[in-house]
Amino acid sequence: MVQFSEAQMAKVNEIIARYPEGKQKSALLPLLHLAQDSFGGWLSAETMDYVAQILQIKPIEVYEVATFYSMYNTKPVGKYLFEVCQTGPCMLNGSDNIIDYIGKTLGIKPGETTTDGLFTLKTVECLGACGYAPMMQLGKHYREHLTKEKVDAIIAECRAAAAANN
Repeated sequence: MVQFSEAQMAKVNEIIARYPEGKQKSALLPLLHLAQDSFGGWLSAETMDYVAQILQIKPIEVYEVATFYSMYNTKPVGKYLFEVCQTGPCMLNGSDNIIDYIGKTLGIKPGETTTDGLFTLKTVECLGACGYAPMMQLGKHYREHLTKEKVDAIIAECRAAAAANN
């Protein structure tokens, strides 16, 4: 059973208190971020139901939001989530080639995770950094002006970090 810790529940209450009485649904986006960060980097149906219960809204209202925005993961993801922009400016600058290259290099397609659980490849809509195309988000950081060589270096960097943490 998923359940926020006492400290996390204090944060939940702080987030909900930002909104007027009766408008607790407005806290949905930040609570989904907190839940995703707290429960393994993704939102299971059980986790989304839990958030709905906290906000006293219907589970479908949570599902609609979680499945609409690419920033929420509704299935398990790897330790390193490569979110590659696939909109106009990035595509014009070769993001489709970068997506293909990452997929071939890691042996996965968009939406899949490597068998070792390290990498997930995800295509996303505009990340708002069109001047740095092609680009991707890796955690809280943007990786810009991607080339095959830069992708190789990013993969090597992630593998080294994972090995150092084991």
